[in-house]
Amino acid sequence: MSLGKIILVTGGARSGKSSFAENILKDKDDVLYIATSIVTDEEMEDRVKKHRERRNSKWETYEGYVDLDKALENSNSKYVLLDCVTIMTTNIMFSEERDFDTISMDEVDKITLKIKEEITKFISKGRELDKDIVMVTNEVGLGLVPAYRMGRIFRDIAGFVNQYIGSLSDEIYLVCCGQPLKIK
Repeated sequence: MSLGKIILVTGGARSGKSSFAENILKDKDDVLYIATSIVTDEEMEDRVKKHRERRNSKWETYEGYVDLDKALENSNSKYVLLDCVTIMTTNIMFSEERDFDTISMDEVDKITLKIKEEITKFISKGRELDKDIVMVTNEVGLGLVPAYRMGRIFRDIAGFVNQYIGSLSDEIYLVCCGQPLKIK
């Protein structure tokens, strides 16, 4: 059985992590680009537009944030770029109506587990199919403690998910000011 390589790219907002991740695969034409964002307003629409314009036009694009293992099965691409885990996390958190001011910690744990299960299926399928995967995620734990409970819950879930992916990754890069630092 072959095993694909897993690379995690992390950093703060506007740190250059997506550009760095795309640069890792810039010379490859057989790339499946998985976009996890949902366009909800003009700002997000502009952001998605800029990402589309920047990436290689030969790359295949899949838009979604769950059952990504199936996207891998349906693609012949050897390389995969998932951008981004943080938005995927947000989408799953808000996929059901929840009151984050009163949500129980057991429910928060269930959300975290659901996201980790999605990641596990995705990485396992990638390794099974011998696909090299580059995943982009935000480092959300370096700033101030969020003032609102929902923000703290998001930070905690994203942090746990990033730790989990980090444990499964072959390489990890932290991008700051557009400059990558290999940390694993």
